[in-house]
Amino acid sequence: MKKHIVCFGDSNTYGYNAATNGRFDEETRWTCLLQEMLGDEYVVREEGLGGRTTCFRDPLTEGMSGLDYLYPCLMSHGPLDLLVIMLGTNDTKERFGCTPECIGQSLKRLISKAISTVDCWEKGRANILVVTPQNIDRRYAQTEIAGIMGYGCAEKSEGLSAEFKKIADLMGCHYLDANEAISAPTNDVDYMHLTAEGHRQLAEALAAKIPEIV
Repeated sequence: MKKHIVCFGDSNTYGYNAATNGRFDEETRWTCLLQEMLGDEYVVREEGLGGRTTCFRDPLTEGMSGLDYLYPCLMSHGPLDLLVIMLGTNDTKERFGCTPECIGQSLKRLISKAISTVDCWEKGRANILVVTPQNIDRRYAQTEIAGIMGYGCAEKSEGLSAEFKKIADLMGCHYLDANEAISAPTNDVDYMHLTAEGHRQLAEALAAKIPEIV
């Protein structure tokens, strides 16, 4: 039987291409590359949404709380062997007023819900891989996106890896820091989205790690 994986994230899981304001194709997105690298024994499901947070409801755009969508997402794709969570970038937005520690606690809440959704798991217990997203480059503050994101986002994003590692260990999750897996810089348009090379490097790191855990 094939092993089913859900990749739950934001625009960097969706595959947003800042250079075109569109979406990278199936030959470029890390989720699609991951499917190719893992082979026929796995089914990789993309669940990326631009603007998604761990648990915060955005006053400007509906449906952004990952917590609100997680249950139907997991149940619709079940039975699952692995959930990959890569969120946190949007939680740094100034309008949410969160510290890295608070974002870590919101991730903990999301993981708790995934664990409690027992009916979705192939083996009756959760198997979760937490991925800290690539840090926002501080140069984003000189771009148009700063007006939407607010200020201080890059500094907050730099604090997520330590917090997410703590939460992953506490909750019994596997862990990967994309900042260690990706050497390619973020794009030079908004300085927060992956480039094609970043997608490839992330896929390679996950393809090496996932067979060890599922």
